[in-house]
Amino acid sequence: MSVIATKLIDWHKQHGRHDLPWQASRDPYAVWLSEIMLQQTQVTTVIPYYVRFMREFPTIHDLGHASLDAVLALWSGLGYYSRARNLHLAARQIIQEYHGQFPEHRELIQQLPGVGRSTAAAIAVFAFGKYEAILDGNVKRIFARYFGISGYPGESKTLKLLWLKAEASLPVNHLDGKIETYTQALMDLGATVCTRHNPLCQVCPLQLHCKAWLDKCVQQLPAAKPRKPLPQKETIFLLLMQQQKLLLGKRPAKGIWGELWCPPEIGLNIDSENYCQQHLGFQIKTQVKLAPIDHQFTHFKLRIYPWLLHVLPESVAPLAQYIWIKPSDALKQGIPAPVRKLLERNFLTDHS
Repeated sequence: MSVIATKLIDWHKQHGRHDLPWQASRDPYAVWLSEIMLQQTQVTTVIPYYVRFMREFPTIHDLGHASLDAVLALWSGLGYYSRARNLHLAARQIIQEYHGQFPEHRELIQQLPGVGRSTAAAIAVFAFGKYEAILDGNVKRIFARYFGISGYPGESKTLKLLWLKAEASLPVNHLDGKIETYTQALMDLGATVCTRHNPLCQVCPLQLHCKAWLDKCVQQLPAAKPRKPLPQKETIFLLLMQQQKLLLGKRPAKGIWGELWCPPEIGLNIDSENYCQQHLGFQIKTQVKLAPIDHQFTHFKLRIYPWLLHVLPESVAPLAQYIWIKPSDALKQGIPAPVRKLLERNFLTDHS
């Protein structure tokens, strides 16, 4: 076997993670769910969501036959909501095209919505014992340091080289759980030892053969993505209240927070009272500007200015895409993190 595989398989016996809730089963549905949730999200954050999700939707059929609203509500707060939408869509696809049986081969798994090559490989390994290489963010970092690969992993030339190294490092004999142990060990090493900042090189099983360690350039690898300052955007959320209920609308499927529930949103140069009257049919009794909150996306920063507006009781009912809901009940719906923060900050007191 490769030096990496031998060292990691031995290391994992004592130092790897063995008690994660999705490790107890080869159920491909459970493995798939965990791998999707773990995309760009830490294990400690994922665990409670995973447990609740499996309790509510224990099978692919339960997930596929559930409403998207129910799925998004359970996902609320975990972020990157396209994962939840793709998960729901993929479950329906598996039911329709595979009669509810999860496909075994990486190439087929990779065709599911929201599943890339590395995620598909991880599912194939953990659920079916397939001989596949993974290359998630943690593994890219390990290989970049171990082999001294200096390019940014997002560049095609560097990524191609990393995939070649990932495939060449697989254990020669993948039977008797070796491929599963090796794959999990890679994930665990990246999460607990070969971390982005302050890696624990002194206890790393790969230290003696690590090019970055030998060349004293661990902190410089992998190369960081060339970054430009994130643009700053601003918007206004209208927190409309009537009879202790808040107005929420479902956002379009495309765009940020697709199909999640949010307060009406207007630009900074829009008059709130005129907007409410002309577009929503509401007369406003009072309005108060609340403290803004900041939220950062991958490609921009967003500052939200919330305005609390009380609607006159004789106003007409909202349009079809809107609902009146108690703020405490809104927390149980599919809402994005900054909306949750707004509600918790402003409606767990006497604002309603």
